[in-house]
Amino acid sequence: MLLILSVFVGLGSGIAAVILKKLIELFQHLIFGGFDFGTNGWRYIIFPGIGMLLSLFLVKYVIKDNIGHGVTKVLLSISKNESHIKRHNIWSSVATSSFTIGFGGSVGAEAPIVYTGAAIGSNVASAFNMSYKNMTILLGCGAAGAVAGIFKAPMAGILFTLEILMFNISMTSILPLLLSSVTATMVSYFLLGDMVTFTNSIAEFSMSNIPFYVLLGVFCGFISLYFIRSTLKAEDIMRKIKKPYLKWAICAALLGMLIFLFPPLFGEGYDSLTSMLNKDASVALEGGFISSLFSHGSKWGIVLFFTAVMLLKMFATAFTNAGGGVGGTFGPTLTTGAFAGFVLSRCINNFGFAALPEENFVLVGMAGLMAGVMQAPLTAIFLIAEITGGYVLLFPLIITSAISFATIRTMEQYSIYTKRIAASGELLTHNSDQAVLTLLKLHDFIETDFAMVRVDKTLGDLVDAISKSHRNIFPVVDEDNHFQGIVYLDDVRQYMFHKEFYDKIYIYNILKDSENFVLDTDRMESVMSKFESTGAWNLPVLDENGVYLGFVSKSQIFTSYREQLQQVSHD
Repeated sequence: MLLILSVFVGLGSGIAAVILKKLIELFQHLIFGGFDFGTNGWRYIIFPGIGMLLSLFLVKYVIKDNIGHGVTKVLLSISKNESHIKRHNIWSSVATSSFTIGFGGSVGAEAPIVYTGAAIGSNVASAFNMSYKNMTILLGCGAAGAVAGIFKAPMAGILFTLEILMFNISMTSILPLLLSSVTATMVSYFLLGDMVTFTNSIAEFSMSNIPFYVLLGVFCGFISLYFIRSTLKAEDIMRKIKKPYLKWAICAALLGMLIFLFPPLFGEGYDSLTSMLNKDASVALEGGFISSLFSHGSKWGIVLFFTAVMLLKMFATAFTNAGGGVGGTFGPTLTTGAFAGFVLSRCINNFGFAALPEENFVLVGMAGLMAGVMQAPLTAIFLIAEITGGYVLLFPLIITSAISFATIRTMEQYSIYTKRIAASGELLTHNSDQAVLTLLKLHDFIETDFAMVRVDKTLGDLVDAISKSHRNIFPVVDEDNHFQGIVYLDDVRQYMFHKEFYDKIYIYNILKDSENFVLDTDRMESVMSKFESTGAWNLPVLDENGVYLGFVSKSQIFTSYREQLQQVSHD
């Protein structure tokens, strides 16, 4: 059943990818077809903001849910929502991102289609009442099919899911991913043709250029760090603006200004990328307010221009998303990497250190930046090879991607997709122990059947509570239910059968301090750390004001841990 459903999920994901690509092309043809940037530049300035506004209206009044940052949302659904994704995500990300990108928003279509594919897989699994394990696999099948379908890259779809989404998987579970990814690729080939996504004029690989590919890897690592931190910082700044339409107006104005000055920032930027891959980088200088300042004959003009575009692309992406648009950083990562490869190779050529094939470095730079920003080197290597047909450059793709990944990992542990999730403690990782603890929720373990006693009551009141309880621990609280300590049955057993003590011994005479306590906001990793440090089997749970809520049991957590470990193990 799982294998059959994976084929249907791949079919749905492939069709969704084709629909999104065609909608984007349709909007761009209707709005911009036949117009030149130089004579109709105002269209390229105004319409991206209109696309953002349409997406904002759709999200605010129709969808009524936050659907931005698709890949991050998929990761959160796996860790927080047992891989359940709302049904509207099957169409909502496609609709909103087609407006955003079709009207010129500076984002990529890949993250929205990943969210769509994952939603298809999740809802198919829900319809058949599948377990968390199988639902997660079908969610991954949908994501793999989406990437494979939009890029015609089956290996990249599988590796994307393995490296970024699915934290723990076995060989048994790879088969559904293969079927889904291949099915989606076949759909894309059938409906869109068999041409590679990016046509190019790459040259043969030369061993003498290996030192420069190593240098490109280091360069891409640092640009990746800049990309991640600048994008997230810009979004954080814009998030402080609480009024959505004011935020839209500011972001639309800033985005329009950037596109007015630097036309390659318009849309996904794939036209400029393709021109660089075909030895015609000067096409990117056509139109735009300041393009005349960068003369085509100037040795350094185009380098300065492309450097500016490389450094500003992430801000254009952040403004698009913050202003109400829906799109991802996948596409911008590719274009920024292309500019990085071009800038480095052109600088080396201008200085006369070597005669490098710039189109090769453009292609390899795409992989280098993807390996750094997404921290997924295998996905980067095979995606770029598949979408360009550039397997002849497999060796430099591996070198640059590996070095870029190694470079950024020395400075940044998390990718652009996982940085915020990791900060909240909700990130699943390939560490099975940490993954299981992330999936366990403290509120599921709070036991409330302990008989409470007031701190100012007597032994007689405690004996009455003991007679009605099957527990040997009695939490002590004050009149406002603030936790004061614990009374253990063993500590009062010697007095229980001497009624003369019932009115003479008070609870505050016999209570003991708890070895530690758990806050209801604690993560399970912190809870287990407290159990280990104290050696206790039961700890009280309090809210932030010290009000007693119940107890949590280590033995119960261990039982659930074993059950959850079986669920996340995909054997």
